[in-house]
Amino acid sequence: MLSAERNILLSLPADASLAWSLWKHVTAQVDARKVVVISQHLHHADAIRAAGGHVVSQVDPHSMLEQVDEVWTTGRDDIALLGAAYGRLVRIWSPEGGEGVFSATMALEWLTRAISWRSPFDGRSIDLTEAVRIVSDDRRAWERTRDVAVCVGMAWWKRERIREFFNVSRKRIFFRHSMYGALSEAQRRKGIIAAWSSRTPSGLKNKAKAQGVGICQVEDGFLRSVGLGSDLLPPCSIVLDRAGIYFDPSRPSDLEKILMQTSFDDSLRARARHLIDTLVARNVSKYGSTADVGSLLSRPAGKTVILVPGQVSNDLSIRLGCGDVSDNLSLLRNVRDRMPDAHIVFRPHPDVDAGHRPGAVRDDIALQYADEIARGGPMVSLIAQVDEVHTMTSLAGFEALLRGRAVTTYGNPFYAGWGLTCDLAPSTGRRGRNLQLEELVAGALILYPLYLDPVTRTPCGPEVLVERLSDPTIWTTSFTVRLRRLQGRLRRRIQHTRMRIWPK
Repeated sequence: MLSAERNILLSLPADASLAWSLWKHVTAQVDARKVVVISQHLHHADAIRAAGGHVVSQVDPHSMLEQVDEVWTTGRDDIALLGAAYGRLVRIWSPEGGEGVFSATMALEWLTRAISWRSPFDGRSIDLTEAVRIVSDDRRAWERTRDVAVCVGMAWWKRERIREFFNVSRKRIFFRHSMYGALSEAQRRKGIIAAWSSRTPSGLKNKAKAQGVGICQVEDGFLRSVGLGSDLLPPCSIVLDRAGIYFDPSRPSDLEKILMQTSFDDSLRARARHLIDTLVARNVSKYGSTADVGSLLSRPAGKTVILVPGQVSNDLSIRLGCGDVSDNLSLLRNVRDRMPDAHIVFRPHPDVDAGHRPGAVRDDIALQYADEIARGGPMVSLIAQVDEVHTMTSLAGFEALLRGRAVTTYGNPFYAGWGLTCDLAPSTGRRGRNLQLEELVAGALILYPLYLDPVTRTPCGPEVLVERLSDPTIWTTSFTVRLRRLQGRLRRRIQHTRMRIWPK
């Protein structure tokens, strides 16, 4: 924080002689004790301090501009542009031309007409609006990660990608295995701990609270990568939640706060609508983009077709977000009881079907309640061919909303309680704001997650990742992934053999 008397900001140029001339010109008019100087080169720093000025180099310019009234520069540099955007009086001075005022209108005209903008992701020409959006997405990533000192509970195959997510803060991120190692590192570096939600060490939250160390939970985002996490494919989207986590309805999460408190303006809703249209047109889901595969289901005439997506039985969203209906079989029974005349399609979870995770329901038992079991084809193609989706907490319910399908929830997923779904589980008591679909998407896919471009390895917005998900050449399969898939197939074969020999 600057003292109240320092209300004039000088942005010194790289040229030492010109920098000193600007300092002398300004301090001939005002007391040097009113002046704070920002300079990457620290020209004449000792002389400026001796005269009563304050000199800074590595500093967030936004925080400086929030505290001053007037800005002086020798040209239209970043500080002049930001100062005009903040509504400060910006004066540009040169020995030859003297003083001139650089207004917000002049800054906007210069930015839109005199500058050619190009995307850092693909080099194409963009306009100022998109450039501002790219910078805003980058700044959001920096703000979310800048105080994280150490990570704990991160699987070995995710660490390189997690490190890339935190590189935006320009700090070296440390990984620790134990609670005590994480706490010690966080205290040493005066930062917080980022813990993978399903691998958080027991007792860490209480110990951290007692020692005054903050924690944020980390989890995959809703647009992740091409392929499954169980195949050891690292995510290109994560969420960092300091309040809770999106799949735990027992307490507020950062996502819930965003959805409850954000004033969604027209530009943000328009961005969300464009994102929805792109996701639907390209058949993009959490695990990538797929081509239209044609008809996957039978559609009996005159019957409502309902998709019931299976889930992993020990998934945290099930354990934390469900009540009486908390497994795939009970979900199927409840859907059949509610919709006795419907054509019900059961889709086993791919991780369960691959043998990586628990939650399998034998086909003969599932078919006592479902009319059809659909294993082939991507989830979004199935959603496009049904009338309704009934789910406990599956992300398939959210993807169904994007595609205009009716959704009934039997648990408390993050997208329930906002007036867009039929909710059968008891309410959390906190959600009650009716949202438009664009507002839900803006919160869940734009404001809440962090995205990393897998090509440039830099922060990006969801639109960039959607483009990358549509390009299969980017996503290569490693030997480790192929070995993991073989392991899953062998485990599933053994599991099915056991079920035939020792049926329940």
